[in-house]
Amino acid sequence: MTAGQDTTGTPLLDVCDLHAEFRTSRGVVHAVNGVNFTVNRGELVGIVGESGCGKSATIRAMIGLLQPPGVVSGGQVLFKDKDLLASKRDRRKLLASQIGFVPQNPFGALNPVMRIDRQFVRVIREHTDLNKKQAVELAASRLERAGIADPQRVLRGYAHQLSGGMAQRTVIAIAMSLDPDLVIGDEPTTGLDVTVQRQILDDTVEQLERDHRAMLLVTHDLGIVAHYCSRVIVMYAGKVIEQGPTDLVFTEPAHPYTELLLKAAPRRDQPLKLSHGQLPDLINYPENCPFYQRCEYRDDPRCETEMPQMREIQPGHFAATYHNAAQVSVGYQQ
Repeated sequence: MTAGQDTTGTPLLDVCDLHAEFRTSRGVVHAVNGVNFTVNRGELVGIVGESGCGKSATIRAMIGLLQPPGVVSGGQVLFKDKDLLASKRDRRKLLASQIGFVPQNPFGALNPVMRIDRQFVRVIREHTDLNKKQAVELAASRLERAGIADPQRVLRGYAHQLSGGMAQRTVIAIAMSLDPDLVIGDEPTTGLDVTVQRQILDDTVEQLERDHRAMLLVTHDLGIVAHYCSRVIVMYAGKVIEQGPTDLVFTEPAHPYTELLLKAAPRRDQPLKLSHGQLPDLINYPENCPFYQRCEYRDDPRCETEMPQMREIQPGHFAATYHNAAQVSVGYQQ
């Protein structure tokens, strides 16, 4: 299942040379380092990479949710040609109404001392002219659309009365309550039972595809990306090191790090290869390829001295590596 891709015209979202850092007592942690990518209308795009590679920092920097000591230090985030980083006021107007955000921890997103219906009403009335009764009716319909059979009971209750799956569906319903053009999910189903996880994603993706809306999905699970996303972005050390159509990247990875990720993923009838090494020091950020110390190839002298730039390996498939892409082939099957 993949979303229909609309690649004509201006991208819905265009992230341009985004930089973000954490200014700590030990020094500046360079968490996001010149990230570039686009999301088109109707497209589901996955962002993958191991913990600490900058996935969550990137999306939180994009929408103004990066917490101190984190700061955005450069770049643009164009949504419908409006720079989300230029005006906090404009960004707040777009969030929830046209951009929905689903965090990893639903219980951290829901107010524990406020009834669920009040939380819906605050979001809906902030961006519409609906009265309270109309907002509650809209909330009930969104919960039902998110797969909750008894929305009125959920609306009258509190977060602690919900199971993990119900809480996640509720957060997704709030994020999608005003039919945003773009939904951003930060590990939105992590920690849930696999069956519940797939049910929630199936319901969410069905809604998005029906209305030709887009989703940017951050996840550790390559199987989820392979099943739902038409395109994938691979991040390492705060940089995009490979991106392209999911089936192409997963069957013919061009970057040695992508190969390492794929080999470390559980696959039928294949031995599990554990990844070795660790991320580079993000305070003393390397000037050469950040994957150099972990790379099994390092077959070009420039690997040790220069930062590789993105190059097109195949139409629509890009990677930042000096390695001969034809030598990297691992394939991925669920």
